[in-house]
Amino acid sequence: MFKRIKNKVTNWSPTQIKTMAAQMPKEFPPRYIALACCGFLVLLSLFTIIGFGVGWLTLLIGLVLCAVGYYDLTQTKHAVLRNYPVIGHLRYMLEYIRPEMRQYFVESDKEAAPFSRAQRSLVYQRAKGESDKQPFGTQLDVKAPGFEWINHSMQPSVLATHDFRITIGDEQCQQPYSASIFNISALSFGALSANAILALNKGAQQGGFAHDTGEGSISHHHRVHGGDLIWEIGSGYFGCRNNDGTFNESEFADNAKLPQVKMIEIKLSQGAKPGHGGVLPGAKVTAEIATARGVPEGVDCISPASHSAFRTPVEMMQFIDKLRKLSGGKPTGFKLCIGHAWEWFAMVKAMLQTGITPDFIVVDGAEGGTGAAPLEFADHVGSPLQEGLLLVHNTLKGVRLRDKIKIGCAGKVISAFDIARMMALGADWCNSGRGFMFAVGCIQSQSCHTGTCPTGVTTQDPHRQLALVVPDKAQRVYQYHEATLEALKEMVQAAGLQHPQDITAYHISQRVNDSEVRLLANVVPRVKTGSLLDDNIDEDHKVYKNYWHKVNADSFALHL
Repeated sequence: MFKRIKNKVTNWSPTQIKTMAAQMPKEFPPRYIALACCGFLVLLSLFTIIGFGVGWLTLLIGLVLCAVGYYDLTQTKHAVLRNYPVIGHLRYMLEYIRPEMRQYFVESDKEAAPFSRAQRSLVYQRAKGESDKQPFGTQLDVKAPGFEWINHSMQPSVLATHDFRITIGDEQCQQPYSASIFNISALSFGALSANAILALNKGAQQGGFAHDTGEGSISHHHRVHGGDLIWEIGSGYFGCRNNDGTFNESEFADNAKLPQVKMIEIKLSQGAKPGHGGVLPGAKVTAEIATARGVPEGVDCISPASHSAFRTPVEMMQFIDKLRKLSGGKPTGFKLCIGHAWEWFAMVKAMLQTGITPDFIVVDGAEGGTGAAPLEFADHVGSPLQEGLLLVHNTLKGVRLRDKIKIGCAGKVISAFDIARMMALGADWCNSGRGFMFAVGCIQSQSCHTGTCPTGVTTQDPHRQLALVVPDKAQRVYQYHEATLEALKEMVQAAGLQHPQDITAYHISQRVNDSEVRLLANVVPRVKTGSLLDDNIDEDHKVYKNYWHKVNADSFALHL
């Protein structure tokens, strides 16, 4: 072969040599050096094979790399690869592993993206039953604006238990529920794997706290261990729907009357993507998911952006009353991420007009959750938890309904201080979704929507979810709940109080700047009891001044 090449080259005429030289670039582009090296590797391998009989593996590697380079030069989709054949793949490889590299080698312990390593480590330690104590002082910057702390008492209290509970449901209910103040937030089967649902529910059963089904309804896996359930009813009415997607009363009553179901929650919107709705592609609608949701297998499962069972605030209250009666008098309420303030005001006016009130309201923060959402929705749609919670709490206070309606909240709540702070802002209890996901093994890979979750938490792949061992993870769910409430108990004792509900905005301090500290009570807006009924609205409360008198119970619209 080399003889043939030699003979061909020696037979070139001077004119041919000059023509070829003119056609070649005067300067070899440095960006092609990697491909040139691959070509040289092939030639070198041929030489060693001919001369010494070794180098077949090197030849194979070189040929593969040259083939990759040739493909890179001829393909038209990636400009980087056309300019940097072979080595351009390194860029895509580094981009692919960037989140992992950042998480493990770059980000600081306190950098929340969306949860910091310190936050995740806290959950892991408590879930595993390991010590969560920290030596050598705080790593937080106590001089940074926004830094908060709970003030302690010179006379700490002594509490008998950390099993803090509240009763949800008043005279409108025949079956009020004694709930833990820390529960599992809405996580649907389909979004989470079967093993994750089994572990969460078994942990809830062991610890005596509630497990929200999410809008995916009650699956077989929710029923195995008998843990308390909050049944969430979304706009798709999964588990209680007709073939056309409308609400089915008889199916609802059958499921709602199950002893395991303790409360009914109507989902109006969620923090991850409020006002968006969703579609579970038919390819992901397995037989199990289809059975749980009451939809055909293999067909797109649609969650509309709004409910069809009601169109006005009054109809919404009537629907709540209907569900409460159909369930046998179980606490019934709704969950929402606050959007237009006037729509929330219209709901409140409907409560006043009809005399029908929900037993509870869960405020979801726009901080999001496991649900995948368009970037614009994740970053810029919906009210954050603090603002939403304050608006709900203050409005109910302003119309003298706060004592009748319990308020839950969800949105990046994972530690005892997170719970204490939400209590100070007006919450009666807290839910956590991602916190309990960490407890069952989530590592924040942020691949929840891909079906390739590395720990088997958010996948329907039967082989991947085998990595999640239910008995072990259930124990971790239980231990995380117990350790968090034990830590909360110690904080409540240090403040000299008797229950987390005793924590108010006067117990929390917040740094404003380097030289100024204010009580949270002086930072967040507060409404006087009955002020909205008495038409005694402070000038500072612009949202009430602007919108309260421009809505009515018969429409969600703003009447200018």
